[in-house]
Amino acid sequence: MIDRERFPVDPWRLIETRYSGDDAGVTETIFSVGNGYLGLRGNHPEGRHAHEHGTFINGFHETWPIRHAEQAYGFAEVGQTIINAPDAKVMRVYVDDEPLSLDIAEMREYERVLDMREGVYRRRLLWRTPAGKDVLIEDDRMVSFEERHLAVMRMTVTVLDQDAPVTISSQIVNRQDGENVYGGTPSIAQAKAAGRGQTFDPRKTDKIAERVLQPQEYWQDDLRSALSYRVTESGMTIAVASDHTIDTENDYDVRHLVEPDIAKHVFRVRAKAGVPVTITKVVSYHTSRGVPPRELVDRCRRTLDRIAITGVDEIHRRQRAWMDDFWSRSDVRIAGQESLQQATRWCLFQLAQAAARADGFGVPAKGVTGSGYSGHYFWDTEIYVLPFLAYTSPLWARNAMRMRTMMLPAARRRAAQLNEAGALFPWRTINGEEASAYYAAGTAQYHINADVSYAIVKYVRATGDLDFMAREGADVLVETARLWTTLGFWRSYQGIESFHIHGVTGPDEYTTVVNDNLFTNVMARFNLRAAARVVREMVERTPSGFRQMADRVGLDPAEPETWERAADAMHIPYSENFGIHPQDSLFLEREVWDLENTPEEQRPLLLHFHPLVIYRFQVLKQADVVLALFLQGNHFTPEEKRADFDYYDPLTTGDSTLSAVVQSILAAEVGYQDLAHEYFEEALFVDLGDLHRNSADGVHVASAGGVWTALVSGFGGMRDHLGELTFDPRLPVDWPELAYTLQWRGSVLDIVLRREEMRVTVRSGDPVPFEVRGEAFIATADDPVVVPLADQGPVLPGRPSLQAFSQMRRDDGTSLEPTVPAPITASIPVTTAIPVIGDPVAAGHD
Repeated sequence: MIDRERFPVDPWRLIETRYSGDDAGVTETIFSVGNGYLGLRGNHPEGRHAHEHGTFINGFHETWPIRHAEQAYGFAEVGQTIINAPDAKVMRVYVDDEPLSLDIAEMREYERVLDMREGVYRRRLLWRTPAGKDVLIEDDRMVSFEERHLAVMRMTVTVLDQDAPVTISSQIVNRQDGENVYGGTPSIAQAKAAGRGQTFDPRKTDKIAERVLQPQEYWQDDLRSALSYRVTESGMTIAVASDHTIDTENDYDVRHLVEPDIAKHVFRVRAKAGVPVTITKVVSYHTSRGVPPRELVDRCRRTLDRIAITGVDEIHRRQRAWMDDFWSRSDVRIAGQESLQQATRWCLFQLAQAAARADGFGVPAKGVTGSGYSGHYFWDTEIYVLPFLAYTSPLWARNAMRMRTMMLPAARRRAAQLNEAGALFPWRTINGEEASAYYAAGTAQYHINADVSYAIVKYVRATGDLDFMAREGADVLVETARLWTTLGFWRSYQGIESFHIHGVTGPDEYTTVVNDNLFTNVMARFNLRAAARVVREMVERTPSGFRQMADRVGLDPAEPETWERAADAMHIPYSENFGIHPQDSLFLEREVWDLENTPEEQRPLLLHFHPLVIYRFQVLKQADVVLALFLQGNHFTPEEKRADFDYYDPLTTGDSTLSAVVQSILAAEVGYQDLAHEYFEEALFVDLGDLHRNSADGVHVASAGGVWTALVSGFGGMRDHLGELTFDPRLPVDWPELAYTLQWRGSVLDIVLRREEMRVTVRSGDPVPFEVRGEAFIATADDPVVVPLADQGPVLPGRPSLQAFSQMRRDDGTSLEPTVPAPITASIPVTTAIPVIGDPVAAGHD
């Protein structure tokens, strides 16, 4: 899945040994550095020939009116798009006035490294200039995890064999050329205007043609520069400031330039052979939703002043100490699998870079590594990222949950707009308002409410943080439970009452606006019961906290009973004829799409077929029912899980990167060990191997979080249903050992899994009770537990196949044969341009 000559295996580093401009977008993504607030793409500092000159700040966005081709009441009205911030990575090198340009330079040596143990990006080049001089260039780049607003860059240039004039131009550049304001690739119109054809892809960012960063204060003082801006429509503000030091025994002088969109410090060095020149550049970014730019400039100054006293070497030392602590609680070790080990650590490092210093912001689908999905937050955080955070870095999980609690007022307004009680969280957002213009695969995904509530409960179960539940979390559970009671309705048949939810879309965006989507109903049931249980527990444990919460949300004492009644009567679709759970009430009535005979050039389906074509078939963008089987596995029998997996797996395209990790987990649980491993590797290399051909737009953060869950909950068999820690390990045959660390209610567990045994050690904290395959144990700091593992259950050969459908019949007795829609053989010219900005086709979310 990855070129190992160019990207050799190393357990702690991602290494590139040969430059190529062919996949610049992908390498810029995978060599990005960030801390959850500030992200710098892995652009080369020369600032030339980049796919995307990306500098992204979490939550820093512009707003724009969504223009629907046909308007209707309640449609989302205001879009939000992440802004490409001023770029401070640029440090251009000239020798004999000849610029270093990697696309034409003669490179004698080339290496760049993302060091995941130290949290630093490094590069080493040996350049033979046109005049025949050998020039060694060494540079590094770091975004501090400790200092949230800080980035540090260093460059050392040494002319090895001859004297030569060397110029290093250090810049801050605000690009406002249309293509780089928001990052990503140009719009279709822009691409055609530039003579470059481009296929439609809704997964990319939205574009706005107008200038969005309005210059405010800018200045230079000695080796410092500052630029500041106000965002045109959103009103957000930003300031960036840099400071420089030069270390060399060569003679030099410095020139300066500052304008509204550029600041330069040009170091002109009369370099002697073998005498290096080092430029250190310290950069600070600050943003706000309304603080005046001048105040942000002052904050940048204070950051730079503090670092001038601390010293860059100390910042690097602290970065390494921070990383050591992160890996001590987060590392997952796969013995004897060096390639998988490297990729696993890369995924875990991406989670730190996406969430560590988000500090109350959300975790965007691409983190701060790219502009894909316009920098929006989705349900990805709650279902795919939060488990890793809750079990390894609880503070980060708490911050991620606070992002949702702070959005509660906007969620209440959105529910009222859709004529529902309680709150409805937005499908995609930055500022809390719904930004999805395609309601069928956006607003209709009401399951976001249950996902948020599920994540809050999971966090509190894992950490025991009852204070968060009482102060903020319970409000969300109450308001989301209220929505289900008005969205759903009661039906009576032969004296039996059941509760139904119609007109919704589940996680599978290839099937929209359906009745009784299984995932939605199952998760809504959880949401309703959890809300009722939390309210009753607060009455018993913290009466004063309960009264305060009840006042905040206007709780009626009778409401918990109403929620429980609806939960107990929730309709969970099941087909006796098929022996499976239908994805929704009519799913089994549709034709089956034969994925095995669908040409590769027509995938992903969302880029080649009209939504209505896709919606008419049994075909899944991502695991839907299967995800419910995992999240609410205690409500399904092993036989039901196996039957459901066998049915839905052949229908799942994997067009979403959210799918493979879930399929891996359930495949391991039901006994398809080889298939579980196959899906795991697919998720593991989704970005490093650019398997979905869109890694250039940023890291798939949810898939990276799912990799951790696939290891710990899939092969490790960990579950926490009802707040009880249990394990049923399913170690792959060729893995001698899997080791990881969990935090559970203040205790730290070190877990080592081998085929013949499982060892659980309490590194610190109170004793921890747990079960392994139904047998109870208690581990303490003084008494590790070693559990023999004689058998991991059935191991099934092969994988589910569409051939099984030939024996199946619909409920009306007709046959169920897989079919493939007619291939697209010709393109239809567009004759009329309709000015629509929004989420075309099924939102295209990964």
